Amino acid sequence: MAVQFEDSFNRKFYYLRLSITDVCNFRCTYCLPDGYKPTQKNSSFLTLDELHRVVAAFADCGTSKVRITGGEPTLRKDFTDIVSMISAQNGIEKIAMTTNGYRLEKHAQEWREAGLTNINVSVDSLDPRMFHQITGENKFHQVMRGIDAAFDVGFEQVKVNAVLLKDLNNGELPAFLNWIKDRPIQLRFIELMQTGEMNSLFENHHVSGVSIRNHLIANGWIMKVRNQSDGPAEVFCHPDYTGEIGLIMPYKKDFCDSCNRLRVSAVGKLHMCLFGDYGVELRDLLQDDTQEKALIARIQNALANKKQSHFLDQGHTGMTPHLASIGG
Repeated sequence: MAVQFEDSFNRKFYYLRLSITDVCNFRCTYCLPDGYKPTQKNSSFLTLDELHRVVAAFADCGTSKVRITGGEPTLRKDFTDIVSMISAQNGIEKIAMTTNGYRLEKHAQEWREAGLTNINVSVDSLDPRMFHQITGENKFHQVMRGIDAAFDVGFEQVKVNAVLLKDLNNGELPAFLNWIKDRPIQLRFIELMQTGEMNSLFENHHVSGVSIRNHLIANGWIMKVRNQSDGPAEVFCHPDYTGEIGLIMPYKKDFCDSCNRLRVSAVGKLHMCLFGDYGVELRDLLQDDTQEKALIARIQNALANKKQSHFLDQGHTGMTPHLASIGG
């Protein structure tokens, strides 16, 4: 194995978020309110061979978890082949995906057999009408059936992502808690992030996760210890609940101290941070298996410039206007 990917702040990187497409078929208010508008041809996204070279290089440098993201990753016709390819890579122990869940009911078994180990589904409301308002799609019941299907085929836990939106879904905590009482769902509340282009949305609908955190602690929820390949959520469990609650609070002090993940976009750019300003071009080193040494060297050199923290609290949004294209 090559040297473990590590930055100048001694943070080690065990977790790769790999975007495989920019395309999405939902129109969520906080991400693609006007729907997906192509900036390049679908054929320009990384090929299966190029994706394999990315994953191999990261695995050879200590990465043990890959999350497949988009856009909506399952829109790629070769999605199952991508899962199988990652599953066959030595050193990769967890293969996760983040999805809107609309294809889950039909394909959960197929994806599990291909090697998928973890699923995150975005569900911003348990009210079908509010779900439709937030996502732009009337697919609530289809997504719910998909989550049930994931459990039916043997996934032990499903993570559900909900972006907190004041005056829209922030009053649904009791309903969400009731939903996970007897289901092995880790419900993850994500703070709305300021994305430059949608300042009014942020001003009107941002709500801090701290209020939920305080509510959980006051009601007997206990924070779990993080594992080295875990994402950024603070996870809470309760003896009376089968499910768990996760809070992702990017505005919280020291949020970046435990950073353990890097991103590669669907067109082959390495992003040090979701909130960074630029991507490092990797695609020219993904054309041949013999380029792995040079690829690893470029990634390691780029890590030397990774900042200690994002600057969200100072109003600096970096690449977040392009969340969908870098696998936010």
